[in-house]
Amino acid sequence: MNRKSSAALSEEAPVSHNLLGQRLGRKGLVTRQRILTAARHLLDNRDTPISLSAVAREASLSMTAIYLYFADLTELLLALLVPVAEEAEESHIADMREHWSDDQLTGRCHRFIQAYHRYWEAHAGLLLLRNQLADAGDERMKENRIAASTPLIALTVGQMGGAQDRLPFNHRAMAAVLITGVDRVMTIHSAGVTPTAEMPKDYLEDVLFAQARLLELAIREGRLHSETATLG
Repeated sequence: MNRKSSAALSEEAPVSHNLLGQRLGRKGLVTRQRILTAARHLLDNRDTPISLSAVAREASLSMTAIYLYFADLTELLLALLVPVAEEAEESHIADMREHWSDDQLTGRCHRFIQAYHRYWEAHAGLLLLRNQLADAGDERMKENRIAASTPLIALTVGQMGGAQDRLPFNHRAMAAVLITGVDRVMTIHSAGVTPTAEMPKDYLEDVLFAQARLLELAIREGRLHSETATLG
């Protein structure tokens, strides 16, 4: 697989004009970045519900100034997601581009899940809001979320030995279920898990271990079916 799928998230034409069609000079670019910085600060601290008006207050700008650069909150969030998508390649996607040998598979699966978790921790406020808006029906956030998962699903299929659509083991379906599950676990824990008496202190570690183990088992099973299909 080439890098086009993961790059799709980070492809953004260089910003040269505001929404009125006016060319951005140095001052305009600085103001736009000021808006992005204010929004990211609100998301990272989670003290104030995010909205364009909250961003305007944080950036000490008028709403008129905000609307010169972003038509709505989703558009602002998509701009914030561009560098986050670029970071994903180095954070955890690149590791999946290497073949994970059978004897290293356990360790590589655990390393991937831990790296993905660290990535989520670093951008939890933004990624959590994206997923919440996607779940609420925001089409642009849905597209971004799907685009973020697509390379991981394809690379998981690659680790299984390639596409195998015949029952009883559909590689793409299995990979989609696995990656969707990982994404859901990260979303739930980023939103905050209410402790219960039955929940051990190292609950998150147990969940991450389980995710890594499921990924390993699926890849091993996929390779077995791929070998069987080749021999058959």
